[in-house]
Amino acid sequence: MAQPSQFTDFILVQLTAVPGASGAAAQAALATKFAHFCEQSSLPLSLHRVAWSAPTQTAYCYARLVSPGPLAADDLLAMTDWWAGDGTGFSNIRVSRLEQVFAAPGRSAGANAAFHYIVEMDPEQGWMPEISRWYDSEHMPGLAAVEGCILALRLLNHDHGPYSLACYDLVTDQALHLPAWLAVRGTAWSDITRPHFTNTIRTMFDARA
Repeated sequence: MAQPSQFTDFILVQLTAVPGASGAAAQAALATKFAHFCEQSSLPLSLHRVAWSAPTQTAYCYARLVSPGPLAADDLLAMTDWWAGDGTGFSNIRVSRLEQVFAAPGRSAGANAAFHYIVEMDPEQGWMPEISRWYDSEHMPGLAAVEGCILALRLLNHDHGPYSLACYDLVTDQALHLPAWLAVRGTAWSDITRPHFTNTIRTMFDARA
């Protein structure tokens, strides 16, 4: 059965480094390779972010669709094949459609993003509406207002889980330890919603490639 098209704002390419492919040189090479991918894609793409996690040896590369709209899963096949043929040094290549559901400029909007922090999760059954209200009304606006936050962005992954990605472009990775950030994380509404996260992954990425 054909899979339904999903509204798509970004293409996400996730990769895992094979032994010997890590380090600053590999990160820079990946940024160049991803730029070529965006240029050569049959879909008009604009490079958005290349982010690297040394502890997990993973890269998350985002390209924004110049004209967001519905895409089918089959539209990703050529992109996956491109990386399979040109993704030297990386394995576990996953290409996904991302839909933007929230965006807010941060207090430090306009600064260079040195770090990219993501909280990925699957909502417990029946909890997505409440979690979405919490994210959009309290949590992400609150974190966007913290000094050092450049952009708060929430995306839905229509192909490879976890389903929800809450993304924060940051001036410094120390923003997560500021009293203002911790206060937003510690609200009563947060205590209600967060226990209903499943498959949660929190990753701090270096975005300086």
